Amino acid sequence: MMEAAPSNGTVLIVDDTPGNLALLSDTLSEANYRVLVATDGVSALEQIQYVKPDIILLDVMMPGIDGFETCARLKADPATAAIPVLFMTGLSELENLLRGFGEGALDYIVKPIRPPEVLARIEVHLTQTRNLLRAEQLLNHGEFAALAVDAGGQIHWRTPAGAQWLADFNAFQGLDAAPAGDSTLPEGMLGWFQRWLRQSGRSEADSEPHRLVPGFAVTVNACEQPGEYLLLLQRDDAQWSPETLREKLKLTFREAEILMWIARGKTNKEIGIILATSPRTVNKHLEHIFEKLGVSTRAAAVAAAMRGG
Repeated sequence: MMEAAPSNGTVLIVDDTPGNLALLSDTLSEANYRVLVATDGVSALEQIQYVKPDIILLDVMMPGIDGFETCARLKADPATAAIPVLFMTGLSELENLLRGFGEGALDYIVKPIRPPEVLARIEVHLTQTRNLLRAEQLLNHGEFAALAVDAGGQIHWRTPAGAQWLADFNAFQGLDAAPAGDSTLPEGMLGWFQRWLRQSGRSEADSEPHRLVPGFAVTVNACEQPGEYLLLLQRDDAQWSPETLREKLKLTFREAEILMWIARGKTNKEIGIILATSPRTVNKHLEHIFEKLGVSTRAAAVAAAMRGG
């Protein structure tokens, strides 16, 4: 017996017209999509609490809360904000579509419904959304440290590794950790960036890394958004070999290994996996590192190692 082909994705259809529901459901099922159905906005929002679709086809005019309000509520909820929404509307309602885009919809389908068009639009938007999610996962879980800033040094976007880089940079300078969500480049880095802008004439890119302090360097790259600059944050790992740390800081080899991985942002659990030991053992070594370096936090240990190195 042949195995069923994997589903192309889950589509939620929200429409109060039975004929539209039947046509869309048959079209999508034949194209190997899993189909969910709701006849009004309230039931759609309830259903999404249990099964999250990959994309939503949303009728504009419905009883109760209309498509605009339904879309607004979806986009206001972090759990559903990323789901792409395609409005379905009649020609007489096209003038209202600007409002729909304002509520967060990506596209629209004009009634009467044409199955080939529906399938083509769904495929395009699902592909774009999945590529975007892949990129976000890579940035959020990888070690790519970057910031997007404007000419005033306001941070518009950062990766998790970028946030860790900033915390370590502050610790190295003996500064307090920036408050969560702080949106300005830290002291020292902001001054360098403003000097770079003056000297470069706000050029779009500079391929040469700028070493701010020992162990911390920045490269300015072009940013797609006008008026923004992409800062690629780098660490000088040359000084972070266990042999170098052991010699410079009078640590054991295992302590030097753990400090090296701490400097790269790893948790005790992750270090335990890398070194084939338990998180409790890692924590015990960490206590010895703190005692030898005269510090009490991981960031301070990294900063002390950099100053010592």
